Amino acid sequence: MLSLPTWKCPEWTLNASLVNTSSPEFTEEWQKRIRELQGAIMVASCVQIVVGFSGLIGFLMRFIGPLTIAPTISLVALPLFDSAGNNAGIHWGIAAMTIFLIVLFSQYLKNIAVPMPVYGGEKKCHTSKFYLFQVFPVLLALCLSWLLCFVLTVTNTLPSAPTAYGHLARTDTKGNVLSQAPWFRFPYPGQWGLPTISLAGVFGIIAGVIASMVESVGDYYACARLVGAPPPPRHAVNRGIGIEGLGCLLAGAWGSGNGTTSYSENVGALGITRCCTSSCTQYLPFWPKPEAGTGEQGPSLLACLFQEPSGERRKGAAETKL
Repeated sequence: MLSLPTWKCPEWTLNASLVNTSSPEFTEEWQKRIRELQGAIMVASCVQIVVGFSGLIGFLMRFIGPLTIAPTISLVALPLFDSAGNNAGIHWGIAAMTIFLIVLFSQYLKNIAVPMPVYGGEKKCHTSKFYLFQVFPVLLALCLSWLLCFVLTVTNTLPSAPTAYGHLARTDTKGNVLSQAPWFRFPYPGQWGLPTISLAGVFGIIAGVIASMVESVGDYYACARLVGAPPPPRHAVNRGIGIEGLGCLLAGAWGSGNGTTSYSENVGALGITRCCTSSCTQYLPFWPKPEAGTGEQGPSLLACLFQEPSGERRKGAAETKL
């Protein structure tokens, strides 16, 4: 929606280092776009709520299969290349190093256990092996890339001229944003003003909602397959789509500027980390389950452990219990 000529950002706002972010003119420029997004998201989310809780998505599941889901997810991801290219183009060297580190950690170092200090149990203070690179490949890569940018900023290796290539890779270009931000802030509905509604915006977001629902159905099945659970029944899919619509409605009311949905990248993270399976126990006291032989309600058991790609439990794997 924001790619429409009406809502494209003015040229004077594109360079963050040259903009006074506290000026009333700049504040109004981004707040009126948030208000337009709020109205469109809230109206479109009502469509998703109706489709979910009415059971319509369960009825349409007979037409939703791999040949429907795969092209939809691909089409959803294709527009992201433009944004990813623009952000990576700030400094292609830093971007390439980040991608390299993510691949290195997640694919080649994932089976290397790192000794970590642990306190508790019978041994009190001791070390335990933890598959750090398997669990945090993206976070580690981002931290190392930021640390490199910080060193290059302190040594003035990166250019200080706002118009020079690579300037936005400096870690001090948006320091004023952190310094001016309040320590605590409580969001509330309508915090950016009264939401506005336009026909073009609503239909644009509804198109995104339809694609999101198809993608979510695929995510549910993919997630169930990764964790070794049975395929989700129709009533569970209906409930999931309805709850996602309710989340979008609340997000629109609070003015977050985005909806809530299941994220295919998070499902992929399950495949990378392998830390959600049905082989070990995680206690959820708020999820009742009948105790065997007693008829009483007890804690439900869910899986959360590290396993091999073949499905076998890894030797010495750390077990998580909550």
